[in-house]
Amino acid sequence: MKAKSLFISAQELNAGMLFVSMGMMEILKRNIHRVAFFRPIIFKKDIRDGDVNFILERYSLDMKYEDAYGFDIEHVENMISQNRTKELINQMLVKFKKLEKEYDFVLCEGIRLSFLNANINFDINMKLAQNFGSPYINVINAKHDSAQEVYESILIENKSLESQGCTHFATFVNRLEAEKYAFLEKKLENYNYTTYLLEEVEELSLVSIQDVMESLDASVVLLADEDHTRSIRSVKVAALSLDNFLSHIEEDDMVIVPADRSDIILGLFGALYSNAYPNISAIIFPFDMQAHPNIQKLIYGLDKFNIPILSVDLDTYQTARKISKIHSRIRVNSHRKIALALGLFHASVDSAYIEKKIETSQSDVMTPIMFEYKLFDMASSNKKRIVLPESSDERILRAAEIILHRGVAEIILLGDEDEVKETYLRLGLDLSSATIIDHIASPLMEKFSTAFYEMRKTKGLTLEAANDAMIHGNYFATMMVQLGYADGMVSGAIHATGDTIRPALQIIKTTQDVSVVSSVFFMCLDTKVLVYGDCAVNQDPDASTLADIALASARTAAAFSIEPKVAMLSYSTGESGSGADVDKVKAATKIVKERNKELLVEGPIQYDAAVNMAVAKKKLPNSKVAGSATVFIFPDLNTGNNTYKAVQRSSGAVAIGPILQGLNKPVNDLSRGCLVADIVNTVAITAIQAGEQE
Repeated sequence: MKAKSLFISAQELNAGMLFVSMGMMEILKRNIHRVAFFRPIIFKKDIRDGDVNFILERYSLDMKYEDAYGFDIEHVENMISQNRTKELINQMLVKFKKLEKEYDFVLCEGIRLSFLNANINFDINMKLAQNFGSPYINVINAKHDSAQEVYESILIENKSLESQGCTHFATFVNRLEAEKYAFLEKKLENYNYTTYLLEEVEELSLVSIQDVMESLDASVVLLADEDHTRSIRSVKVAALSLDNFLSHIEEDDMVIVPADRSDIILGLFGALYSNAYPNISAIIFPFDMQAHPNIQKLIYGLDKFNIPILSVDLDTYQTARKISKIHSRIRVNSHRKIALALGLFHASVDSAYIEKKIETSQSDVMTPIMFEYKLFDMASSNKKRIVLPESSDERILRAAEIILHRGVAEIILLGDEDEVKETYLRLGLDLSSATIIDHIASPLMEKFSTAFYEMRKTKGLTLEAANDAMIHGNYFATMMVQLGYADGMVSGAIHATGDTIRPALQIIKTTQDVSVVSSVFFMCLDTKVLVYGDCAVNQDPDASTLADIALASARTAAAFSIEPKVAMLSYSTGESGSGADVDKVKAATKIVKERNKELLVEGPIQYDAAVNMAVAKKKLPNSKVAGSATVFIFPDLNTGNNTYKAVQRSSGAVAIGPILQGLNKPVNDLSRGCLVADIVNTVAITAIQAGEQE
């Protein structure tokens, strides 16, 4: 029988229980619509639980905070001390069963046993999992134990599970150094229990500026929104002269310096703008002091890069001591840590095996978050090389880091290597695994120019003009895709749509079965994903072009696991209307049916008849598409563009796109107003398209 709930537990602090909960929730949410999260025991009732808050917000769970926990530690310890353990278990069971009844799956997270009174002589997490009927996941922190001790802990904990009558689901051994990893991998070769080994990733244990702010109750002197999650590798106290201190700073340091040390402050900002010194993460002023007004004026006048500055009312020694005791936390806005953690999880875990062991059977519901996670899963399972020619844009660099950390794709950035590296380091990003190509100085320039000249010389292109074209990043990147140096390209954050499409049409060209490049938007509604085409490229397609758009859109839908049921939209349904616009849709529908006899297509059809079964039964009762259409083809750009925006704004739908289709190799365009999340999604889609075209 497949599991409909899971119970995750760890013995000690910093074992990585939230990390495992995140990974499991990703697997659950791309398969199951209604998932609940439940912590039977939280630390204190009057303080919101961090793990509960994180999971509810990160995964947009449809449940109240109060339903996501049972009781606090004080209540639990009082009940056990009064010999009322059975009553306590029943209280927990009532809350759990309520969630089990209302939701498709319940993911439970236990309390770290080190938080409980040492006099409690049984593992309450196991007791709860046993009574919930939930298979058990135990998380072991390998950081401070020897490899042999970790191995013995695995055996002991799993034997204990067996003796308690719990069903073992998996063991996660976290924070393993390379030597311990190799030892355990060999030791567990023939071990019967499912065990996943996860390597230590230093970045995940580094504290952030936000951690420091909360732990020290720090005031903000200078801080951008994106700086809250910057990592701090070490702390330095500026007790030397500037001449000597500069030689001691390292990448991602937090520097404690009194605000009246103007020389040190200016020296650190000078180091930020210099190629010869590392980039520190932050400055912190002790004694609650402020810098001299002239120093403040100078710092605030820097318009490109700045160093975050905090202030605390502690002295220098107290500040350094308190920072050394801070534990790292993952927050909802910790995008780079989340990406890194999930990349590690999916690289270390057999997700397909886990999916087989959990209950995922349900209706054809597809929420926006389910669709997004499916995109990441599909892209990471067949990793492709995507070139991003707009490395000067901060959003591109932030998106590239997330893509790399999550293992969605390999990234190629175009630009001067030193400049790109300086920029991403100043932003506190890690793009060390990206490939950076200075296309202007690249030895490929001559080859690409010659190839472009050969393609276009019959149209009057000269070799000199071909050389000039390749200087532009979009042309060079497109040629990289055409000649196999990259699998796909994404551009448009700082370029117009034409600047992205024009090189693709000239170099990559359309597939043999379509005559035009067109686009679709994935419209992610509450419980389903629809495909809208064409809402961005073709202004007034004729019947033949409209048929091409329909066929390409159906293929795109199928590539993303959306069963294509195509509605050829018009202001009339069936034979009820007439006129040039209706006739065009009728002709296009006929062409589609002739070219693909297996495809489910209906047209002309009005939008309400295409999506609403009650209307469909009245207008087209025998149609296999009406009422359940998934692909919507608009008769012209005016209708399509306005409709997708109206649906997006009025229903709160998530619109992903435009996604270009009809090209021999994938190239996709971004809106100049795109967000980092839009870029990440578009890169994932481009990688999937590249996999489909192999």
